[in-house]
Amino acid sequence: MSWSGRLLHIHIAERASAKMEELDEAELIAGRGIEGDRYFNGIGTYSPKPDAREVTLIEMEVLDAIARGDPPFPGDKVEVAPGEHRRNLTTRGVPLHHLVGKRFRVGEAVLIGGRLNFPCKYLEKLLARPVYTALLNRSGLNCRIEIGGTIRKGDPITPLDD
Repeated sequence: MSWSGRLLHIHIAERASAKMEELDEAELIAGRGIEGDRYFNGIGTYSPKPDAREVTLIEMEVLDAIARGDPPFPGDKVEVAPGEHRRNLTTRGVPLHHLVGKRFRVGEAVLIGGRLNFPCKYLEKLLARPVYTALLNRSGLNCRIEIGGTIRKGDPITPLDD
C-alpha cells in the first residue's frame, strides 16, 4: 500500500465531556496515550474498555463529506469542526480503514491501528447535531502507541512495512 498523508490537527480533552483543546505539538507515550488527554490519565468515557484507545484518528475527508451531505444521506449536511468530533488527530490523505492491524508513523511516533471507531449517541447529544448516522462506518480509528515521540501539526503520516 503506497500513500502518504498529513496530520492537520491535534486535540486533547482533560476529562470526559470537556471542551477539546487544540495543540501545535504533543507527546505520545507508549502504553498511555497523549500527555494531558483524558485517556492518558485513564478518565475518558471509554477508559475501562479493553480496546486500544491511546490515540484516536479521523479523516478530514469525512468531515468534508458530511458537511457536503454526501452519503449516507445526500442533502443532509452536518458541519463538524476538527475540535468537535472528540478524536485526537485529524488527518488528510490517510486511509484509516486500511490501517486496522497495521503500523504507521506520525511524526516521531509509531502507531498500530486498532479497531475502527463507532459513532455514539453521546456525541450527537453533546453537539446537538445529527452526527450519528452521518458518521456510521467512517467515525475514525482507535490506535495503540508502539513507539512514543513528539508529533506536530503538519507532520507526515506514512505506512510502515510489517
